[in-house]
Amino acid sequence: MKLIIQIPCLNERETLPQTIADLPRHVQGIDVIEVLIVDDGSTDGTAERAAELGVHHILRFPKNRGLAAAFMAGIDAGVRLGADIIVNTDADNQYCGSDIPKLIRPIIDGKADLVVGDRQTDTIEHFSLIKKVLQRWGSSLVRRLSATDVQDSPSGFRAIGRSAALQLFVHNRFSYTLETIIQAGRRGLTVTNVKIATNRMTRKSRLFRSIPDYLRRAGGVMFRAYAMYQPVQTFALVALLVFLFGIGTWIRFLYYYLTGSGAGHIQSLVVGTGAVILSFLTMLVALLAELLAGNRRLLEDLLMRARRIDSELTVLRSQQAGSEVPLIQGVHSTGAEPWRG
Repeated sequence: MKLIIQIPCLNERETLPQTIADLPRHVQGIDVIEVLIVDDGSTDGTAERAAELGVHHILRFPKNRGLAAAFMAGIDAGVRLGADIIVNTDADNQYCGSDIPKLIRPIIDGKADLVVGDRQTDTIEHFSLIKKVLQRWGSSLVRRLSATDVQDSPSGFRAIGRSAALQLFVHNRFSYTLETIIQAGRRGLTVTNVKIATNRMTRKSRLFRSIPDYLRRAGGVMFRAYAMYQPVQTFALVALLVFLFGIGTWIRFLYYYLTGSGAGHIQSLVVGTGAVILSFLTMLVALLAELLAGNRRLLEDLLMRARRIDSELTVLRSQQAGSEVPLIQGVHSTGAEPWRG
């Protein structure tokens, strides 16, 4: 069984050595361990430093594309490199590499497709009270949207089985953490938690400028991800609220009309009629969205099959070329000896 540890990086030259040193060289149940660096347009020589540290594969973007793009590029490369399990961790050494064995254990045992590391945010000292409250509230919201039991949805420390890696597609450019959980839950994948420890903070997050900025962007991601997989439920609620508002204004008009002063409240009749018509239009949009969602599910299934075939052809072409390492366009394999269990 092959484990690939992917590390998205953006100007992480200083913290990368500590992160690499903290990774386990041997894990029970794993035959081969390799490290994949995804350099998201770094300008400080992160890729060069990674090669010096003996990582096995480097995928480098010429300019910054964002964390979500780096994550998905790593997942795609990991699948094509033959990974049975992919672990995603941060380059700032936020997560403890020693927790990787227990993070991947549910996948090895066949009990999970996706495992998320629970940082137990209430115990993290450098998190402010408002951040802890928002983390708890946000994770509970994601649990409802995804129909999973994920305790720490923003956690980037996660293990992904090969089957799940073939099915995940991130559509937003902000972050992969929330969307992939909602997607996995709604696709029927088994998602579980493992409690993990965290190291001291080495730098502030560069993903967002402030908590309000994060809430604004994360809120949009959650709404779009949920609406993508549950369009009828999303738009039906809006349609129902608009319909009830329209009925309420009709009742108001009828009350005044029956009491002899309806002529002065004709605007209630007009507004109510408009609201009822709008509610029916919203339901039509919901039905159309459901049809589009069905087509999207078919396309995702085709993409999953295409990725599986592409990964198998990559291995076959590499074997025909006499290379033990799969030859992937854009991925530089350093030739470093894999860590073997």
